[in-house]
Parts: sequence; C-alpha cells; structure tokens
Amino acid sequence: MHTECFVVDKEHPDQGVLGQAAEFLKRGKLVAFPTETVYGLGANGLDEKAVADIYVAKGRPSDNPLILHISCIEELKRLVAHIPNNAKVLMNAYWPGPLTLVLRRSAIVPDIVTGGLETVGIRLPDSVVARELIALAGTPIAAPSANISGRPSPTSAQAVLVDLEGKIDAVVDAGNCEIGVESTVVDCTTPVPTLLRPGGITLEMLMETLGEVEMDPILSGSFELAPRSPGMKYTHYAPDAPMVLVEGEYPQVLELILKEVSAALAEGKRVGALVSLQTADKLPSGTIPFVYGMRENVEEIAANLYSALRSYDDHSVDVIFAEGISEDGLGLAVMNRLRKASGYRIIKG
Repeated sequence: MHTECFVVDKEHPDQGVLGQAAEFLKRGKLVAFPTETVYGLGANGLDEKAVADIYVAKGRPSDNPLILHISCIEELKRLVAHIPNNAKVLMNAYWPGPLTLVLRRSAIVPDIVTGGLETVGIRLPDSVVARELIALAGTPIAAPSANISGRPSPTSAQAVLVDLEGKIDAVVDAGNCEIGVESTVVDCTTPVPTLLRPGGITLEMLMETLGEVEMDPILSGSFELAPRSPGMKYTHYAPDAPMVLVEGEYPQVLELILKEVSAALAEGKRVGALVSLQTADKLPSGTIPFVYGMRENVEEIAANLYSALRSYDDHSVDVIFAEGISEDGLGLAVMNRLRKASGYRIIKG
C-alpha cells in the first residue's frame, strides 16, 4: 500500500487538499492527521470495518477503547445518551482543546470504538487542521495516536511514516504538534469527575474549574479493572531499548543518574540519558544524551518527550536512564508517560 501525503499550513490549511484527505475517510480509509497534542490515526468512527482497520494497522489490543473526535459541540449530541452538568462546565472551559470527556454513549457508537464499554471518549480538538478535516469528512473520527501500539506517539508526520508507511492510506502533514502529550481524559459519568489520563489540561486546572476531581487508581499501576480510557492498561510510549526512570528531588536525581550511567558504562554498555539541560553537561564521556529541555520548562519537556524517546532507536543503545521531574502541572502527564515508557522500572532517590 502506498501512503499518500497531504501537506497543509497549520493555521490556514488548503481546503482542496484537506478535502482530498476527507474523501479517503469517507471511503473507509485510514488517514493520520495532526492535532495540538499528537498525530492521530483517523477513520470514520461510525464505520466498524474502518475502525477495525485502525486496530490492525497499529497492532492495538481490541479492549483498548478509542476516542471520537468532533469538529463542533453540536456533533456531540447524537453520540452520547446524556451530558451531565460537570461535562458542560468542562466543555465551556476547555473545548476546543486537549481534553477528552468520557460520557454514556448513544446506540450509534459501535462497540469496537468503546472496547465493549457503555461509555465513549469524545474530544473537540483545538487544531484547525483537525477540526476542518473532521467537518469535511462529515463524521466523527476515531483516532488513537498514529504509531505502532506501545511505541512513542508521533508529533510529526515523519514519525508517523516511520511506524506506519505502507500500512495506512494517507497522512496530513501540518508540521510539529504543539503540546506533545495526549489529551487529558476525564470520566464525567462518575459521581465525582475522575481523571483517567493526565494531559495538557492539568489536574490543578480541573480542580479549579470543578472544585473536586478524583484520580483513577489505575494511574498508580492497578490493572484489575478494564481500562476506561486509551493508554491506561498497556505499556506505552516505549523506545526499543529498556529504559529506567530516576525519580526524586534535584540534585539527588542527578547523583543517581551519574551513578547508574557510570556503572553501565563500566560494564561496556552503550548508554543513553534522557535528561535536562542542567544534567546533560555533567554526564560522563561516552554517554549518548538527549536533552529534553530545562527542568523548569515543563511545556518544552512535554513537546520534546516523544521525539526524544524515538531518537534512541537510531543509536542502538543498550539502556536508557531518564530524569524525572516534578509532577506539578503538566509534569503529571510527563511523569505518567515516562513511567509507562519505562515499564515501571523506577529508581527513587
């Protein structure tokens, strides 16, 4: 299969070019496209065969639910059975934006989208390209991240093609994504809204808007229940080499990373280090570093995270040591992704 590439401007996309991509979606084809978070792998969300093709292309477990993306709030009504007040508050505050709401689904949403659950995740993205593509397709678009399941999510069209060239029909290239980690997911069907996945809308923002928010126990690694949101149950975001996450306060984290890196180098291993600018210049000679940004600039770290994880696949390293950061604000989302990428191999200072 040849993967067609449609290049558009991020702010002012050519309607003719987007229309060509939308025609692919109308015909049940798979089209990767950018959002403000990461690139998604899109298909007509009401077409069971097209949605099934997403799972095949990604190698994604069938009980891992998908998110439906819409182009305007009016499209939400036919997809859900009820819109509770807490959802309305969040929609008014953060849509369009990097926020997915889990709601009771209507009868038109296929089981294959929800992983068999009676709920569905819905998002109205902030990306102009995404919203206009969805509107032109005339249907909600089911779209997990456009990568092989378990791999780091793509934040550029080039990263999409590394994983999915020849496996999907088209990709819309509008440059790099701004946020770099997937949307925040909030379950609005529970008595108290429940954070299922941290993202660009932070826990602190949710608390300020709603007054009370719970965190799902599965975020701490408890997998007894079926996942209610993408990215909850399975190892995700992982580079090819095994990664160890070092958590704690700075400079204790620095001391531990230097100790672990030095020991691995002494064993003759090729060692990667995913670290802050503060740490990078202190690493021993022979380390292969990737600097994700300043520790204080969590937005920069989030934007660089997945490209950093993917960069090591070109260096054939034996092990990667990653520097943890504070969980304040967007840091909660960054640490959630790093823990999953490491398979919960964690050293704490």
